[in-house]
Amino acid sequence: MPEGDTVWRSCQRLNEALAGQQLTRCELRVPTLATTDLTGVTVRAVVSRGKHQLFRFDNGYTLHTHFRMEGTWRIIERGRRWSGGQEFQIRAVLATARHDAVGYRLPVVELVPTAEEHTVVGHLGPDLLGPDWDLDEAVRRVSAQPERTIGEALLDQRNLAGIGTLYRSELLFLQGLHPRTPVGQVPNVRRVLQRGQLLLYANRWRTEQSTTGDLRAGRSRYVFERPGQPCRRCGTPVLTEEFGPRGQERRSYWCPRCQPLFPELVEGP
Repeated sequence: MPEGDTVWRSCQRLNEALAGQQLTRCELRVPTLATTDLTGVTVRAVVSRGKHQLFRFDNGYTLHTHFRMEGTWRIIERGRRWSGGQEFQIRAVLATARHDAVGYRLPVVELVPTAEEHTVVGHLGPDLLGPDWDLDEAVRRVSAQPERTIGEALLDQRNLAGIGTLYRSELLFLQGLHPRTPVGQVPNVRRVLQRGQLLLYANRWRTEQSTTGDLRAGRSRYVFERPGQPCRRCGTPVLTEEFGPRGQERRSYWCPRCQPLFPELVEGP
């Protein structure tokens, strides 16, 4: 699933292409919206909310979409060949005189009154890349369940919106925290969340995220998707596992030496 910075960047580019433009074509290829036609409506703005995309129109409605695991929006100059997948994978088409915005494999496509956007995104916590980012509120939400693991708390979009498995793994490595550490045993929750926001912000315009400061291929991450490979700090093989609530297990990566679950039992730095 794309991280919050990827969704933010996608919405920025969609906004640049569509905002202020009148739709010359609209197709919403989902059963509930199959007869809906927004042709002639003007796009007011395209904004992200965590990992959600909101297309606001001047008729008082908002198109809400979500990438989940495989979705994507492609912006194509009018008249050029569409690319991004096969025809049957297209779920939405929003065209203007200049561009075609084509949504592929979108598992969520729904239309709601703009005044009622809270019904689809109101459950989300502070957005790490949004104007509503509130560190104090995010800390309060995460800390409200001290027995929960920090790994689960970071992925819960009700606590803070935007962190996925990549940033969870990298952030916890940088903080020296095992993913299964209970929130109540995290020395400085505020610092963890603050650093998470800084990581997303630093990568918001990059197509390939880097948490190491090195943009070279194969050098951009500390532990994410590096199981069995040596830790970049100590050389210990990186471990991986899936954990989380039943049915919501997500893969995690960590260095057992740099991120011990019981640090008092480990010698050395």
